[in-house]
Amino acid sequence: MTRPDGGRVRDEGSHVRAVLEIVGTAVIALALVEVVHRIMLRLGRRSLVAAEIAEHAHRPFQVFSVLLATRIAVQLSPTFDLRDDVLHMMGIALIVVGAWLVAAALLAVEDVAEARYRIDVPDNRQARRIRTQVVMLRRVTIAAVVVIALGLALMTFPAVRAVGASLLASAGVIGIVAALAAQSVLGNVIAGLQLAFSDAIRLDDVIVVEGEWARVEEITLSHVVLQIWDDRRLILPTSYFTTKPYQNWTRTRSEVLGTVDLDVDWQASVPRLRDELRTVVEASELWDGRVCVLQVTDAVGGYVRLRALVSAPDAPSLWDLRCLVREHLVAHLRDQEPGGLPRTRLEVATGPVRREWTWLWRPPVPDGRPVEPSPGVEEGARVFSGSDDGDERGQRFHGPEPALHDTVLDEQDALDQADD
Repeated sequence: MTRPDGGRVRDEGSHVRAVLEIVGTAVIALALVEVVHRIMLRLGRRSLVAAEIAEHAHRPFQVFSVLLATRIAVQLSPTFDLRDDVLHMMGIALIVVGAWLVAAALLAVEDVAEARYRIDVPDNRQARRIRTQVVMLRRVTIAAVVVIALGLALMTFPAVRAVGASLLASAGVIGIVAALAAQSVLGNVIAGLQLAFSDAIRLDDVIVVEGEWARVEEITLSHVVLQIWDDRRLILPTSYFTTKPYQNWTRTRSEVLGTVDLDVDWQASVPRLRDELRTVVEASELWDGRVCVLQVTDAVGGYVRLRALVSAPDAPSLWDLRCLVREHLVAHLRDQEPGGLPRTRLEVATGPVRREWTWLWRPPVPDGRPVEPSPGVEEGARVFSGSDDGDERGQRFHGPEPALHDTVLDEQDALDQADD
């Protein structure tokens, strides 16, 4: 019921007025944000930074401004039953939206870096280094912002603040335990930061690791994603690149050298092959005009090994150029110099065939007569006969021991009886 002095009516009127003030404040804040957004869009026509901020930060800035204006209006409004709870929830929402706004601003900075420092140009070493560092800084900062925002949101609760104060006393012990428990994770995070600022590898670098030729596609705080030439992905922890060796083909510059090895015959004309190599690379857009060399690097095993050394502006172009050079040199040998194709030579002997003889022991003739040589045996092919020295050796050689001789004769007699 309404009091005679109209107090209840005045309370209800004040509450309605407070709600209208809160809504009006939110609308004014929203209108101001839209005005700022329009201004940033106009500035974005001449400034890339303003354009990226207007694109990425518009929505979180809009929500943050409305929440902040509404919270201020609630604080200035008359007291009502759930006022403290509403202010508490709005404070947590402001912390969350503020973290969102910071992350959006970092994304805008990353997009500006990607637009200003392009990696699809021939000389992109500086661009790849800056983009790698910007990406790593953005990820580290976002991780820190999320942790800080979560901590601030929890600290708004009185019970959590009390627990946090008690935990500060044992922070040293907890830190040691946490470090031991997350040793591998922290090691990868530190390795990721080391990779970003030591300039060991960068985005779009061409490396050879674990026997695979790959390109660095993504670097995170915990792992590195490598795109292999056949579009497979090799994922390695960041600590791998600080503890194990690998090849970085684009460490100092994007231009690379490559070789093509060919085995040819001794009759191949190296000067003509060198001219053919020069003709092939000069007609190709893959060659950067720096290096074109053909050398004889080996000449053993019946073949001559040729090595063509060529250069290209980047690793993918080098791969295609090497395949092109190999194809044309093989076609040149096949069509223009068939005598230079690799072959295996065999020499067939035309003289008398040399036989290998196996000497068999025979028992001596009982009456002591010399054994006649087998017909067809040539002079110089006998050891124990045919010459004075051979006859002398034959007289001194009496065969194996008697026991062995008797054993052989006994076994021969047994075999003869079995046949009978």
